[in-house]
Amino acid sequence: MAEPAPLWQHTAIPLEAAISRQADASLNAPFIRLWQAFLSGRILLALALVLLQTLSQQLQNMGSSLVWLVCLGYLVLTVLLRLTAGRHLPAPQAGMQWLPVIGVDIAAIFLLQILQTGALNYTALLAIPILISSALGSLLLAFGTTASITLLMLAVVSWQQAHGQGDATQAYYQTAFACAGYFCVAYLTHELAKRVRRERATALFNRLRTQTQEQVNTLVINHLSDGVLVVDSSLQVQQANPAALQLLGLPSSHSQSFSLQTYSRWEPLAEAAHASFAHARPLSVTLHLQATPQSGRTGLHVRTRITEVAAPYLDVEPGAEARHCLCVMFLHDLREMEAQLRTEKLASMGRMSAAVAHEIRNPLAAITQANALLAEDLGSQPTQQQLCRIVGQNADRLARIAEEILNIARVQQGHDAHPGQALALDALLALIGQEWQNQATPPRRLLLQLDAPARHILFDEEHLRRVLINLLDNAQRHRSHAGKASSLQLISGHGPDAALAPELARRDMSWFMVWSDGAPLESSVQRHLFEPFFSSQSRSSGLGLYICRELCQRYEATISYRRLARHGVDGNAFIVSLRNAPSTPMDRSLFDSIMV
Repeated sequence: MAEPAPLWQHTAIPLEAAISRQADASLNAPFIRLWQAFLSGRILLALALVLLQTLSQQLQNMGSSLVWLVCLGYLVLTVLLRLTAGRHLPAPQAGMQWLPVIGVDIAAIFLLQILQTGALNYTALLAIPILISSALGSLLLAFGTTASITLLMLAVVSWQQAHGQGDATQAYYQTAFACAGYFCVAYLTHELAKRVRRERATALFNRLRTQTQEQVNTLVINHLSDGVLVVDSSLQVQQANPAALQLLGLPSSHSQSFSLQTYSRWEPLAEAAHASFAHARPLSVTLHLQATPQSGRTGLHVRTRITEVAAPYLDVEPGAEARHCLCVMFLHDLREMEAQLRTEKLASMGRMSAAVAHEIRNPLAAITQANALLAEDLGSQPTQQQLCRIVGQNADRLARIAEEILNIARVQQGHDAHPGQALALDALLALIGQEWQNQATPPRRLLLQLDAPARHILFDEEHLRRVLINLLDNAQRHRSHAGKASSLQLISGHGPDAALAPELARRDMSWFMVWSDGAPLESSVQRHLFEPFFSSQSRSSGLGLYICRELCQRYEATISYRRLARHGVDGNAFIVSLRNAPSTPMDRSLFDSIMV
């Protein structure tokens, strides 16, 4: 028997081609049950015919061996079809797959009508194949079945009239009216079945779309950095994303359903939700939750929105509507908001500072030169020499800050591409690391663990020196100052390593890492590490890591921060993954003309 085609191909509802086999089975489920009911009904009809022939034989001593043979054969065929094809719905198009059902029914009924010896009329049973073809098949199959029955009925009437049985005119009229009724039944049944298919397809499509939308909403809400709480009128939390659980001091594995009245420290949140329900309008308020052992005192900016769905079909009183209200609460960490605002202010100031930095370079140069001449004139006077050194150090610091600000301005103006060069990674890292150690007195302590001696990378030597020195200076400021060389490490390697960075798990790249055993960075700091003019220290310009990132992007390298453990000690790691040389020509970058 042919495999059934999807029923939605015969409806006006456009379904997506990606609906799965499970959706196909769900759409056809009611029609499979109807098909099985028809097959079971045919068995009952065959048993009824056998019982009828038995009663006729016993009561009226009437019967025919051919009639018995037809009834028994019909019973056997219906049982076999029910056992073999009960779970396989035939294709709705007209074809040979319908002969074991419609063809057998029509043949059996007409044979019984022709062979019967009494006054019984079996033509009413012809409604069964008409209903089967109309409900489960196409309109062509339904009309074809009805037309075949009509022709056969007319042939039977003609045969009967040829043998002188009954009034010809009355028989033809009766057959015409019956067949007209069959056509009406076939059309109406097919239209009802098509409507059921259409509504079933619409319901399935809407359910799939709803499930997809629910998954999208869940993904979006769970990955929001702001907390989201869905609270009902009894202050029971129906849904909470991980960010909200963290702001409330709960583990991420905590149950999604809990009450805002569980802890007294959540009382401000409960009051905000209650006020939103009471006034049935949005609310925006800043509040503070009491300190917890895990997260301390938490400042939140809370925005609420009320959802309301009316269900007039659930009336409890005349004219009243049943309503279901929920309060959606958006929780924003005040520290994060302040950090973001501070970053935006600093970025705005940075754009203005570029012009200022250009103007102060000449006065700084004059101050530095005058300070050097003054130091020569003062001779060996300790106090005055100390003051000159202070002036010189601060002038140099101002000059460096001005130069960094101007470097950022040059990013927007650079046009000439720098092709880079093939560099021996470990040799250059060792040289730069030694230079950095010797810049201070006494020399700084740095542990080198270089494991890529044969690797060559594509970078500019001076740019790589600047990236590495910036990272080493940053790590020196944040190390534990335990005095051990292992508290600050410069490590290199190559090959896939998912523990360092996800991108290293997919490509064979060279990389180096600057690791220090300092305290972990706050999540609010981590999100803004590589932004310009962002710094967690007041004496820093906040441009070092931003310039490192821009230089790395110039050579299609990447820089990232991770919290990693080295020999059982947790620390902060900045990982730079580099392209191996030789490589394809690089795209132009806006950072090409940075002066170093």
